Amino acid sequence: MKKVLLIATGGTIASAYTQDGLAPRIAAGELLQYVEGYEVFCQVEVVQPFSLDSTNICPGHWLELAALIEGHYNDYDGFVICHGTDTMAFTAAALSYLVQNSRKPIIVTGAQKPIDLPVTDARTNLLDSLHFAAEDRAHGVNIVFGGSVIAGTRAKKERSKSYAAFSSINYPSVAVIRDGRIVFYIDDKDRVSGPVRFFHELNEKVLLLKLMPGMDGRVLNLLFPYYDGVIIEAFGVGGLPEYGSMPFYPEIRRWSDAGKLVMMATQVTHEGSDMEVYQVGKAIKEEFHLMETFDMTLEATVTKVMWILGQTKEPGEFRRLFYETVNHDILLTEV
Repeated sequence: MKKVLLIATGGTIASAYTQDGLAPRIAAGELLQYVEGYEVFCQVEVVQPFSLDSTNICPGHWLELAALIEGHYNDYDGFVICHGTDTMAFTAAALSYLVQNSRKPIIVTGAQKPIDLPVTDARTNLLDSLHFAAEDRAHGVNIVFGGSVIAGTRAKKERSKSYAAFSSINYPSVAVIRDGRIVFYIDDKDRVSGPVRFFHELNEKVLLLKLMPGMDGRVLNLLFPYYDGVIIEAFGVGGLPEYGSMPFYPEIRRWSDAGKLVMMATQVTHEGSDMEVYQVGKAIKEEFHLMETFDMTLEATVTKVMWILGQTKEPGEFRRLFYETVNHDILLTEV
């Protein structure tokens, strides 16, 4: 029988109503009391490193979770992390970079409603996650939610209240789960080569900056002392505006000359960036040799940049690592 470690971190799944609104209150050991049938296929042990609304999760918690998995990696066949939904996609992406080449499944799950309510998605999501964590063909970091298994780097929360809160962006779901039956769309465990790798550094000095019409490019000047890298969410397939007295170009040059990272992404969820299409993108990409995110999610982009800058700031090595696929995070690449 498979042995699974349930890692409880708070979130809606473990919340209860208080005078000030929902807040994590249900202890880790209590979660399993609401789930029936898992004893048939796995043995579960529980640990609770912290109990937080996921709004309060930050990179330090990602490192803590990765270290916890590393410390128990040889003791369990799989791991299930109960987590709040609001930053779940960031956590799953971060863990994809902090724990690589894992032949064991690392599942992140949660719920849109607390597990102790009469009508809730929590019990199904948790039971599905335990099923997947005990599945021989499962591996790596995935989100299990609403009957879908989504690669940790491809998930995005697209609905704030519905049970089907998460979508797989620019990539198929890994599998679906219906009544305990797992149907794989991507069955690639045999492609995992080499030993599992754990990483222990993230650089938190990364900013995601969303463009809006009329934005003053000099805002980058104010950010310069505080960040080692900025990811600019451009419009459409990607580009930067020129507003005469409010230019972006000089600030991009300043960041680049100082050895700081400037990267281009898109605000559009589906289909990705392609800066070569329009003059507003092609010219600045060629002049500054800017990198772009192509089909990556913003959550994966932010956490991957934090991970790489935690390892190196050398431009050539950064580019190589960024365009190297990790847990299905990028399909369109360039070197």
